[in-house]
Amino acid sequence: MEIRETGIQGLIEIFPRAFKDDRGYFLETYHVEKFKEIGITSAFLQSNQSYSIKGVLRGLHLQKAPFAQGKLVKVCSGSVLDIAVDLRKDSPTFGKYAKVVLDGTRNNMFYVPEGFAHGFLALEETVFSYMCTNVYNKPSESGIIWNDAAVAIDWEFEKYGITDPVISEKDLELPTLQQFHQQL
Repeated sequence: MEIRETGIQGLIEIFPRAFKDDRGYFLETYHVEKFKEIGITSAFLQSNQSYSIKGVLRGLHLQKAPFAQGKLVKVCSGSVLDIAVDLRKDSPTFGKYAKVVLDGTRNNMFYVPEGFAHGFLALEETVFSYMCTNVYNKPSESGIIWNDAAVAIDWEFEKYGITDPVISEKDLELPTLQQFHQQL
């Protein structure tokens, strides 16, 4: 397993070792002891999967305490530009983001700890999978708007040939970083 740091404490990109032969491949996406060695000690309590067409932008979501969630995210097929924004109140990187391209060929994963807003842009038709360290709780839903100028995420729309991202009404109503911070 290869680990790549993102420059924001706790956010890491993980490349599991794939065993390939003429039949295909096998890889281990989670092993409690190996994850403990890299500092991921939380148990995963829920697993989710979504399907998105090219150009779908989901996020930026998080669950507030006591239902805060860490996430281990992975693409089963397709590819996404995956984004995590640090919303930990006392963090020196509050409001900063990291991004990685996750794809079903490289099988890389992204660990997003509690306290981060998370979202992604589907770069093609994609099946996205993620395990969560806590269960979903509707009243704990929160996040920040995808295009907040204070965060200034470069979604790289032109690079990926996306002219008009598809965003849910619910995600369009998320607060700005400043509004979110005032709620803390």
